[in-house]
Amino acid sequence: MEIKTRTSDPATIALCPVAEHEGIATVFDRHQMQQPQCGFGSLGLCCRICWKGPCRVDPFGDGPQYGICGATKDTIVARNLIRMMAAGAAGHSEHGRHIALAMQRVGKGELPDYQIRDPKKLAAVAKRLAIDVEGRTTREIAYDVATKTLEDYQNQDSKKPCHWLNASLPAKRLSLLSKLGVLPHNIDATVAQIMSRTHIGCDADPTNLVLGGIRGALSDFDGMVLATELSDAMFGTPTPVVTQANIGVIKKQAVNIAVNGHNPLLSEVICDVAGEMQSIARDAGASEGINIVGICCTGNEVMMRHGIPLATNYLSQEMAIFTGALDAMVVDVQCIMPSLSPISECYHTEFITTADENKIPGARHVSFHEEHARETARKIVQYAIDAYGRRDATRIKIPDIKQTAVVGFSTEAVMDALAALNPDDPLAPLVENIANGNILGVALFAGCNTTRVKQDDSFQTIAKILARNNVLMLATGCGAGAFAKNGLMNSQATESWAGDSLKAVLTAVGVAAGLEGPLPLVLHMGSCVDNSRAVMLATALAEKLNVDLSDLPLVASAPEAMSEKAIAIASWSVALGLPTHLGVVPHVTGSQQVTDLITTQAKDLFGGYFLVETDPALAAEKLVAVMKEKRHALGI
Repeated sequence: MEIKTRTSDPATIALCPVAEHEGIATVFDRHQMQQPQCGFGSLGLCCRICWKGPCRVDPFGDGPQYGICGATKDTIVARNLIRMMAAGAAGHSEHGRHIALAMQRVGKGELPDYQIRDPKKLAAVAKRLAIDVEGRTTREIAYDVATKTLEDYQNQDSKKPCHWLNASLPAKRLSLLSKLGVLPHNIDATVAQIMSRTHIGCDADPTNLVLGGIRGALSDFDGMVLATELSDAMFGTPTPVVTQANIGVIKKQAVNIAVNGHNPLLSEVICDVAGEMQSIARDAGASEGINIVGICCTGNEVMMRHGIPLATNYLSQEMAIFTGALDAMVVDVQCIMPSLSPISECYHTEFITTADENKIPGARHVSFHEEHARETARKIVQYAIDAYGRRDATRIKIPDIKQTAVVGFSTEAVMDALAALNPDDPLAPLVENIANGNILGVALFAGCNTTRVKQDDSFQTIAKILARNNVLMLATGCGAGAFAKNGLMNSQATESWAGDSLKAVLTAVGVAAGLEGPLPLVLHMGSCVDNSRAVMLATALAEKLNVDLSDLPLVASAPEAMSEKAIAIASWSVALGLPTHLGVVPHVTGSQQVTDLITTQAKDLFGGYFLVETDPALAAEKLVAVMKEKRHALGI
């Protein structure tokens, strides 16, 4: 079988022949082996939530039109969709709970390996949550912030929305969501309710189901924003830093450790401990010591806070092992391919799982608990140093492919850059340049990678077209990874691709902020959990203009949406009023009712809606048209 490598990443293109030569299947091989994929599943028409099934509905009307219980195609599609929203919300909110519980223990003095690295951010967070800070120690404030945050998982008053939603969204949007009955009061209860209402013999109304799913998606947003804000307080709020991205960041003469996943609690300590163990690595023969590289969103976390280079994003995570120079792949949670285990067994690479609820057969499991963070990190780094001595030099093939990336544009960093132009009113330069047309609008890129489209390609195609149309662009997650790997997160990209007026604005802000040149073409805002940073910026803009989020020339795009978390993110994006592009067809088209609900009817309800377009060039033109429509409605 001829394998088609569906990627635009030159490093992945260079390494896939290595895998083929070794006789090891990659994600691209496995995708092709799955063809043709199930048509019923692709349409959302397969139901397997009870053991009378699985049931499927004929999309052409010639076969069964009901499940055995009598569920219609609309019910089946809606149930499947919102269960994915619930799983996405569970993923992000569990990440947030982990951070909040750790901060609570820091506040109690129980975790000496951690500290509050940004007391200023902690105080700002406390004030947003109406927690008194005057005359109190950092630990006391941290304890109260964490405790109040955990109430978003515990509150039983259904009329009292989650604290972080109230603290993060404009009043106009909160009012609308309240009227629609979709504001969650408790993250865990909302996820449980979705699972309960989709049980056999419960909610069968597609509209009611989807609105329940939207409540779950907003729980996802709540979990994301609290995770981001508390992580900034604990580990430091990102500021711009120059680093590199793509597989060429792996070094032949260093002990290479990849941190992969999403939760920064362990990776932060690994970064610290690696600095202390450099001499041990050099004594083992690694002349360049220890080289930490990032993969996926843990990679984004340490890249924006420490300048740790990013090796790759989700879809090409296997490629790091094929270099023959990766000594350890250390994973925590989410978006970790189980294939990493058998592939690492073909090399010297230590594949190490660390979360007790996320084990993978064949991996070395090193159980991580915060009270033993440094001890665990030292053990992991030593495993990597030991593995370095088992390398086969004849199998080392590191493509010399990497790009400069300027990352770390937190909401605060963006506001600080704008303040360099107007200290008294930092948002004024942004408002003025949107109003006068120098900036057409703002686009947030989010989402994953998928084998259903050519990896990274749609991100680049859409961004270059939007740039020519003077759109300010932000990115998170594996979308940010795509831009960083392919050279679109530096000043040179701005010079090459930005329209004249966007280039002038980015140059003025960049020079004023001391960057000695324009801001990057696409601003890196963090990991996928950090999508909330863009919402914080949009909320500040909406409140300044006294409008709702849906009134702003603001769009979102997920060209390679794949995971349940991406579905939850895209759904809350719609609920917040953002026209949201999907570059892959979601598994809902088996129901015209559900399809209409998340597109045309959603626009009437929320102002936001799904815009599905698989052609990236056409998608870009449609997003430009949407922003022009929003500008016209604002009279600008």
